[in-house]
Amino acid sequence: MRGVYLPGGRQVDTRDVTDPTPGHGQVVLAMRASTICGSDLRAIYREHLGTGPEAYQGVVAGHEPCGEVVAVGPGCRRLAVGDRVVVYHIAGCGQCADCRAGYFISCTSPQRAAYGWQRDGGHADFLLAEESTCIVLPDELDFVDGACIACGFGTAYEALVRAQVSGRDALLVTGLGPVGLAAGLIARRMGAHTIVGVEGNADRQRLASELGAVDVVLNPDADVPSAVLELTGGRGVDVALDASGAAAARATAVESTRRWGRCVFVGEGGRFEVDASHALIHRQLTLHGSWVTSVGRMAELTTLLAQWGLRPSMTVTDRFPLDRATDAYALADAGGAGKVAIVME
Repeated sequence: MRGVYLPGGRQVDTRDVTDPTPGHGQVVLAMRASTICGSDLRAIYREHLGTGPEAYQGVVAGHEPCGEVVAVGPGCRRLAVGDRVVVYHIAGCGQCADCRAGYFISCTSPQRAAYGWQRDGGHADFLLAEESTCIVLPDELDFVDGACIACGFGTAYEALVRAQVSGRDALLVTGLGPVGLAAGLIARRMGAHTIVGVEGNADRQRLASELGAVDVVLNPDADVPSAVLELTGGRGVDVALDASGAAAARATAVESTRRWGRCVFVGEGGRFEVDASHALIHRQLTLHGSWVTSVGRMAELTTLLAQWGLRPSMTVTDRFPLDRATDAYALADAGGAGKVAIVME
């Protein structure tokens, strides 16, 4: 089979590798879709920045896989050949408190391995996966929908749940890349009555408005906190979510949140420096750091998306076959597109 590797320096290397065979509790998936995440670009594609859970170990890339079960190993109890599944992209030890809660992302065991980072990922014809990391797709969702759920939509949903978004809330989203788009789309289904986005890229501004992910888009060069006060009757937003990872955007998110409001950071990288007394303590803010999601909450999301009639693939602006992975990564790295997908179906 073919597998795509990321040696760094914005290079993409496609190699012939051995087809996988399932072991105990494992399945083999024929890959149908595998989308590209901003974390792939930040920490692997440009240069290998990560250590610990973000350390790229020279494996097949792609941590947003979705495919069809074509082989089932001994000990599997839930999946069968022909099942369509999205893969929660981290396999943990299965025994620690975080794993037992379904948050394999937070497992600190040496056994922890993320698909596309420490074990082979989805940019390939086939994927060897743990049955415990696979979530069956509802009939209403296709493989590209599933790939979008595998990280981006799951990450956005976790953050919104952590911030307890409801119909009482006005929401600010800083950074309208794929995760920011997902946050706006999901928050609307969760009832948020006003959604304000902050984004400097004109293409992403236009896409967010066309998809209905936001009601208003502000340019980060403007005085965003003042504009937010005007839009919210002088209160500020109830919830702010930063999906950019940029220091200035994080500060903007905090400054735009009303007293006693909630703020959640999901954008990776960068720094966060504020006057703690003014920005957080005296304004009684609750600040969350939210990292991916749990396998249970991702399963919950797939069901809700089907019920809502919300198709995550609507955020995909470009699709490429596996043999054009180089072009797919170059486009994603340019930063103006929505979600970029590698599609094998």
